[in-house]
Amino acid sequence: MTESTISNDSITNEPEPSSSLKSFGAVHKAFRKRAGYTQETYAPLVRFQPSTVASIEQGRRFPPRVFVERAEEILDAFGALKAAYKYAGREEGLASWFRRWAELEELAISLCTYENRLVPGLLQSEGYARTLFRARVPLLTDSQIEAQLVARMERQRMLAERPNTAFSFIVEEHVFQRRTGGVDVTRELIDHILEVTELRNVELQLMPMTRDIHAGLNGPIQLLETPENEWFAYCEGQESGQFISDPKSISVLHMRYAKLRSQALPPEDSRSLLERMRGAL
Repeated sequence: MTESTISNDSITNEPEPSSSLKSFGAVHKAFRKRAGYTQETYAPLVRFQPSTVASIEQGRRFPPRVFVERAEEILDAFGALKAAYKYAGREEGLASWFRRWAELEELAISLCTYENRLVPGLLQSEGYARTLFRARVPLLTDSQIEAQLVARMERQRMLAERPNTAFSFIVEEHVFQRRTGGVDVTRELIDHILEVTELRNVELQLMPMTRDIHAGLNGPIQLLETPENEWFAYCEGQESGQFISDPKSISVLHMRYAKLRSQALPPEDSRSLLERMRGAL
């Protein structure tokens, strides 16, 4: 198995603003301006959204490798961007695992997520995410909470901006029944998810509490498919995470996820259950 261990901070899978990312963003911005491009005129050239260019230049989003390669060529950056990219990281001590997964996620053509602890970050409402950040141990400062919240909301843009990417989510019913943050936060959360899952590329299935046993009892699963049809995965724990590229291990996770899809409620029934929970609040 090919895997690596990461720190607890990386488990959120959200970008922390860091000096190296800000430095890369500043270098990129300088070369872009030198070439006479605005973010709007430049974005089509690198084949990314203007919002993505802005996030990268602000140090809030990790630059995919293909972005860097295109930027080098378009901006004639003398190798400066590639050199800065080598040292870019979400935060100190996180580099190897998180950089690789971030690159893959940015280009993925399908993402599959099973969660039994909380609502996945890509589906969280602002109030729900804020509740989680405020409850984190060790405690975060107010500025750290705001930075995490901005990053999480920014990351959710990929759901709408990448209509050709298939997003599949399987979430335990009890995650919603817990009413994290209270009734108002839960109501906002369900409304948000009902809206998001109207997108044709976003599918949510709930694992009902009446299902006493299923294929996901070993914990959360995330699977990702690249444009080259390679599959990667990661699994999380309290203080560590495993990046998995071994085909045999991924095959096992695929079998488990496929079984989970058959055991969970269909998307239409899942929406109906969410609507009933919303009405009972």
